[in-house]
Amino acid sequence: MVNRTGEPVTIRPMRIEHLAPVFQLGERLFTLSESPSLYRTWDEFEVIDLYRNDPGSCLVAEKDGRVVGFVLATVIDKRNSPRRYGYLVWFGVAESLRGKGIGRRLFAAFRRTMEEGGARMLLVDTEARNVDALRFFEKCGFSSPQDHVYLTLQLAGD
Repeated sequence: MVNRTGEPVTIRPMRIEHLAPVFQLGERLFTLSESPSLYRTWDEFEVIDLYRNDPGSCLVAEKDGRVVGFVLATVIDKRNSPRRYGYLVWFGVAESLRGKGIGRRLFAAFRRTMEEGGARMLLVDTEARNVDALRFFEKCGFSSPQDHVYLTLQLAGD
């Protein structure tokens, strides 16, 4: 399929050979200086664990044979509940290709994957100051970010 600029971009399930390129792209996107209150940190162990534990919920966008975007997600089955939740843990598109429809296509593929897997609700979180992400997810149909609040307290150290 072709993105808005006419360049071919392929959305596909993540494979083991995508682990390193996904990690490297995430290293450029999710830095502590850019997101000081992230309660998770971007590291190779989380990327590997998400892929190993739920490979069907991890997707990549490729252009010219290189990874330019990804979704790392998981399905949450709550005990004593009939509901399955699709949790989008990490979502990224190369900065140079933002605004070209790749994120929208990645999200649509993620949503289809979750629906086909029986999820009845999707969850995503982001920092309140990440206006671009909030706008993107609201356009994808998520409710107002005021529906849920989490707090952080920075302790000594970084």
